[in-house]
Amino acid sequence: MKASRSSLYAVVFLIALLVTVPTLFLIPMSLSSGTTFQFPPPGWSGRWYKNLVEEPEWRAAAVTSLKVAAMVTPLALVIGTCAAFGLLRLGRRLRTAGLTTLISPLVVPHILLALAIYGTFLKLDLSGTLQGLVLGQTALAVPFVLIPVLTRLQGYDKSMTSAALSLGAPPFTAFRTVTLPLILPGIVAGGVFAFVASFDELVIALLLQGPGATTLPVQMFNSVTEEANPTISAASTILVVVVSLVILLVQLGWIRTDQKAGIHGQ
Repeated sequence: MKASRSSLYAVVFLIALLVTVPTLFLIPMSLSSGTTFQFPPPGWSGRWYKNLVEEPEWRAAAVTSLKVAAMVTPLALVIGTCAAFGLLRLGRRLRTAGLTTLISPLVVPHILLALAIYGTFLKLDLSGTLQGLVLGQTALAVPFVLIPVLTRLQGYDKSMTSAALSLGAPPFTAFRTVTLPLILPGIVAGGVFAFVASFDELVIALLLQGPGATTLPVQMFNSVTEEANPTISAASTILVVVVSLVILLVQLGWIRTDQKAGIHGQ
C-alpha cells in the first residue's frame, strides 16, 4: 500500500515538473539583454518589462483583458449559480442532460466553439466589439462557476435551510443568511476561475478581436507572428505569476474553510 502510494506521488511529481519547468524558462528569458529569445540569456536587463508598460499596444491589451475579465466574472457568477440551483431541482435524467450541455465548452474544442460564436456574432454585428468579446468568453467561463457551486450545493445540509423556513424566515432571508454562507466558498472559487479563464483565453478572443477589443493573449499571439522579442516572455511571465498566485490563494482559502468545518464538526 505504501509502495503504491509512493509511486503515485512520484508520478504526480514528475507530471508537475513536466508542466512547470518549461514555464520557468520564461523568467530568465524575460530578463534577457538580447533582442531575441535566448537561453541562457547573454546578459540581464529589465528593458522588456519597461517596454511592456510603455508600448501603447501592450498597455491597451492588458487593460482590455482586465476590463473583459471584470465584466465576464459577474455574468458567469450569476448564470452559473442560477444554473446550479436549477439543475438540483431537475430529475436525474434532465439534470445529467443539462449538466452535460452546460459544461460542453470544457469538452468541445475551443476552435469549434469559437467558430460557432464568431458566425453567430457576425449576424448580430457583435464581432470585433467589446460586448461580443464579453459574451463569448462568458459562455466559456460559466462551467468554471457551475461545477464548484453545484458541488457545494450537493454537499451542504439542506435541512438547515428547511429549519430556517419552518421558523418563519422568508425564502430570500433563508437564502441570504443560511444557504449563501454555506455555498460561498464555491461561488468565490468559481468567480476566481472564471476571471482567470477569461483573462487567459486566446481562441475566442482571437476570432472576435477588433479595435478596442484586443486582449493581452491576442497581442502576444500577434507579436509572435509579426516580430518575436522578449517582450512576449515578459508578458507571459506576468500571466503565469498572476494566475499562479490567484490559484494558490483559492487553494489556501479552501484549506482554511475545510479546517474550520472540521473544527465545527468536532
